[in-house]
Amino acid sequence: MMNLGLVSIGFLCILNSSTLGDISGSANQSNNLRYKGQTRSVSKFPLINVDGVKSNNGVVCLPDNYPFQDYDPMELKSVKTYSLKQYDESVPQGPSLIPEVDTVRILKKLSLQEKVGQMVHVHIGKFLGCDGLLNVTLAESIFEKYKIGGVYGSPVDMGGRWNIASPQRWANLTNTLQKIAMEKGSKLPFIYSLESPKGAGNIKGSILFPAPVNIGATFNLMHAYIPSQIVAKDIRAAGAHMIHSPSANLNVNRLWKHNYESFGEDPYLAGEMVYTTVRGLQGNYKVDRNRVAACVKHYIGYSGSKNGDDKEPRNIPYHKITEYHLYPFLRGFNAGATTAMLSPNTLNGEAVSSSRYLKNDILRNFLRFSGVVVSDWSEIKSMVKFGTAISPNWGIYQLFEDGVIDVSMSSDGFDFIDGIFDMLNRNAFSKDKIYTSVGRILQLKNDLGLFDSPYSNLGLIETVGSNQDIEKSQIAARESIILLKNENRVLPFHKNDKVVFIGPIFNSTRYMCGGWSVHRKEKSDLEGDSPYYGYGDTLEQAIEKIIGRKPTIFTGFDIDGNLVDDYTELGRHVHRADKVVIGFGEKSAGEANMLDLTESQISLVEYLAKLTSTPIVFLLMQNTPRIIDGIIKYADGILNVNLPGAYGGLPIAEAIYGSFSPSGRMPYTYPKSNLQTDLTYYTPVTSEYDPTFAFGTGFGYNEMVYSSIRVSNDVLFPGIPIKVTVSVTNNGNGPQLEPVLLYASQHVRNRMTPERYRLKDFKKKLINPKETVEYVFHLKAEQFQFRASDSQLYIEGGKITLTINAFTKNVVTKDVLLKIDLDFTDNQQITTGRDNKQSPQGRISNKRPTPHY
Repeated sequence: MMNLGLVSIGFLCILNSSTLGDISGSANQSNNLRYKGQTRSVSKFPLINVDGVKSNNGVVCLPDNYPFQDYDPMELKSVKTYSLKQYDESVPQGPSLIPEVDTVRILKKLSLQEKVGQMVHVHIGKFLGCDGLLNVTLAESIFEKYKIGGVYGSPVDMGGRWNIASPQRWANLTNTLQKIAMEKGSKLPFIYSLESPKGAGNIKGSILFPAPVNIGATFNLMHAYIPSQIVAKDIRAAGAHMIHSPSANLNVNRLWKHNYESFGEDPYLAGEMVYTTVRGLQGNYKVDRNRVAACVKHYIGYSGSKNGDDKEPRNIPYHKITEYHLYPFLRGFNAGATTAMLSPNTLNGEAVSSSRYLKNDILRNFLRFSGVVVSDWSEIKSMVKFGTAISPNWGIYQLFEDGVIDVSMSSDGFDFIDGIFDMLNRNAFSKDKIYTSVGRILQLKNDLGLFDSPYSNLGLIETVGSNQDIEKSQIAARESIILLKNENRVLPFHKNDKVVFIGPIFNSTRYMCGGWSVHRKEKSDLEGDSPYYGYGDTLEQAIEKIIGRKPTIFTGFDIDGNLVDDYTELGRHVHRADKVVIGFGEKSAGEANMLDLTESQISLVEYLAKLTSTPIVFLLMQNTPRIIDGIIKYADGILNVNLPGAYGGLPIAEAIYGSFSPSGRMPYTYPKSNLQTDLTYYTPVTSEYDPTFAFGTGFGYNEMVYSSIRVSNDVLFPGIPIKVTVSVTNNGNGPQLEPVLLYASQHVRNRMTPERYRLKDFKKKLINPKETVEYVFHLKAEQFQFRASDSQLYIEGGKITLTINAFTKNVVTKDVLLKIDLDFTDNQQITTGRDNKQSPQGRISNKRPTPHY
């Protein structure tokens, strides 16, 4: 095991002087920075010898429409195991309310031009030459002229040479840019941020973990924390400091192409996962240099698109925003999230980025977020597109005049700088707002340790892609697999079974990962799985490993659902088989206007089912759940694996062949038709809830028996929690990880129709064969507060039904009485006054309540 406990981020050594481009000046030169009242030397510029193309001298431009990028020849030499120095994380660390004295000292020394530059994050593509490599001369010019404070993104998606870059190459890129920033412009380090919703996928060898939707399906908070901690480490190894994650949006429309970034449809589940993810990413980030700044996104209502498109206007009643959508953001901020990103859309007719109500009243005042607020990519252009700004400069005014947004993250950041000065010259807003924003930005850099060393932690590079990290990914993937149907115990298979596998997903790593993996979107079929070579597995490889022979696999239909194999040929093989598995998947982008399978897919299933009596198992590997209601009768077994990550092949194969018993549960509602794409389980009791698979459903291979619910008191009073206990016995022959979900339903609410169910808590435990385990929950009256149509917070007494494992055969219930002396309204909450100073939607007072869900 390699111990990194004493590894310093201030590297004093210089490796061989090969780089991505020409670097003027001595590599051994250190930079001086006035910090904490004294001039101190920032750690020296580290450089790594890398294989392949290194310089843009005698540049040879890449051709237009380059079909695929080069594969980085630099290989990793990963250690098997490692340990990192541990810091006290007992108390969440978060942004300071005001900048520290040392930060203010740096702020005061900056010119106005340098301050404005700190508010700009420019895409890395702006620094690349036509050969796809860093153009140092151009970079020096940009930092000298615009004095920018941040860089974001991967070269992969903006003309970079490599389809994925090694951590060594990443380190050289970021370190070279930091050296330039320290010598040019404001002479301050910049923040580098990456988009990494499920792993540092832009970094070769870094683990692409199961998608957040899978993490939600585990109902195990450990799998939100551990992958986040590993991602932070790998990001730091590459020289980046901030990650645009987690997503705090709810999976409320199955058409939305970013649902894999969501932890599920339930506010409580998503909120606890967001909280834990932030803790994993940041830890004690003010002293731990293996951690990064988290960015909770996209505030707010981003997932509420009716057709799934990013820029589609969102229309969500405000009481639903406050009752359901805000909670995961609140939990992210409770965890100490340092940054937040605004949603790039309109909500109820207002552009989120220009809405005083959403930015000031709710984000800053109600949620009390004091960290750095970032715009989404090219938000200024979007505001012109939305028709809320007549010009880009007017869009800049709308973004920044209220002092809420601190950073413009844009490919056209230079226009932003010019626009800010145009607005200042017009006296459109005060310089004080710029000072406030830059103070927050500099304090974040201070907290992240960038004033001591902005460079890559080279000691972390050999931990990237370690066996230890791979195993953590596989453990999370195992717990995320959901068994939804198992007639006649068709699963698990025996190793000697003759099985035919049909579908395009069995020999592909990329289809297990989905969007925002290596690329923002899938690049091309020519590139295929090449970015993953050696750093992932496939189902085909995993099945062969388990059964000891090559599996029988036919494509059947391509990833778009078009038939590619002959029916008759497939039928002949299936007829001779003991079992058949049909795997459904989708392209990485996950875009869908409808959720239907293709006619070819449906007709193939029907043909095989009617031709033979061979048991059929559906394997669902997808972001958008495809409608299977018309063919579900042909399936004897169904496994939903969502997007299990680059190393998801082995866990899936193990589930199929019974190496473990599945324990995942549905984190969203699986619709029966396209009319149910926005159906959630917490629909009002008056509404129908009849999906193909309900939220929270799933089971294992072992028979589990639940006792009745026991409570410490049949009456629930404010301020006096009760204990809710249920015992679970494993009557099976193998160990079972068993999640238990506690729901509550209020029978009558005068001010708002009660929901069918609301999740109040969940726990997951390992139960050995013939063992009985107790699950104990603590329930508070305050958890039954709700927001009515006026968005005010209420609580009402009455009969409550507690339900364990709703929608499953193991459901058990118990009635209790919620007793409130007087129904009340918290008059410090949202009011509905309508005067010239208030949003027509109402306002939120500056005194923040504590919402309970």
